[in-house]
Order: sequence, then C-alpha cells, then structure tokens
Amino acid sequence: MIRVLIAEDQAMVRGALSALLGIERDIEVVAQVADGRAALDETLAKQPDVVVTDIEMPLMTGLDLAAELQRRKSPARVIILTTFARPGFLRRALDAHAAGYLLKDAPASRLADAIRRVHAGGRAVDPELAAEAWTEPDPLTDRERQALRLADEGASTQSIAELLNLSEGTVRNYLSEAISKLGVSNRVEAARLARTKGWL
Repeated sequence: MIRVLIAEDQAMVRGALSALLGIERDIEVVAQVADGRAALDETLAKQPDVVVTDIEMPLMTGLDLAAELQRRKSPARVIILTTFARPGFLRRALDAHAAGYLLKDAPASRLADAIRRVHAGGRAVDPELAAEAWTEPDPLTDRERQALRLADEGASTQSIAELLNLSEGTVRNYLSEAISKLGVSNRVEAARLARTKGWL
C-alpha cells in the first residue's frame, strides 16, 4: 500500500480527495490535515510515502513544507496540488524538491497515477506547464521575496526588519532590488507583478 497524507485547508476538498483516493486498492490515506504546520508534524510522526499538499495554507505553505521536509531528510515525496497554473510556482515547487505538480482541475485519475509514479521514484508534472516554467526565470532572491511578500501584506519597513531579523536599511535594499529587477516604480506594483508571475 502507498501511504498518503493530504494537506488541504478547505474541508470539502480535503474530504473529496480522501474519498477519491480511498477507492484505489493500492493507496491508503493515513492522515488529513488543514494547515502546513500540522502537515509537517503528521508527516514526521506517521511517515507517509507521499504528501499531497496545496500551496496556500495557514501557518506554512505547501512550498515551505516541501522544503522543510527535504531539509529534515524526510523520505516522504511531495506532490503539489493547486489551482495555480503559473510557471513561477512550478519552478519554486521543483526548487523545494517537490516531486509532482498537478492542477486541481485535472481528472481525478491523474492524481492516483501521479502518486504511483512519484512513489516509484519518478516525477509527475504537467508537461506544458513544465516547458513554460523555464522560459522566464524568477529574478528574486529568497530574501527579496520574503520582504516583498510582507510588504504586500501591509507590513512597514520596520515591521519587516523585526520579522526577518534584519536592519531597516537592509530591508529597504531588498525591496529596492526587487522593484528594480521587476522594472516597476514601487513595492505595490512589484508585489502585484511578482504574484501574477507566481514568484511571490
């Protein structure tokens, strides 16, 4: 049996995924969680073979979850299941060592096939999205992305500095670099463009 953990903050979607996968003879859903932090804790505790996770979740994103599991050398393989058909998100997922990236509007059978492929050591990524992902590289560094994301949420330069353990001058430099790289005139436009591209 392939042991699967589902991380999805919408209860109805989480239940539907569990029910769909429960039909498969070779797949067992061993845990369902509603946020990224619980996903990390349950994965470390229950050692599933595959973690199916959304990107945007409370407490920890699916991308951060994939990266943290990799950092902790967890053998669990991660499949991102999302509505974001954006190349930037796919690139970031692959950089975080996710083994799969599927869209929620794909046929249900594709998820079960992806779980089997990933469990066998392969990858499961939409080929068109994969090709598109390498045409426009993400110009932001991790720190620039963190600062820009917090600025987009309305945090002041001082608040960002405190949250990231940086000086205000360093935060201003990160935001300035992001604005410059994206060719826009302020942090609001930079955040909007980066989010559209899937880089935020």
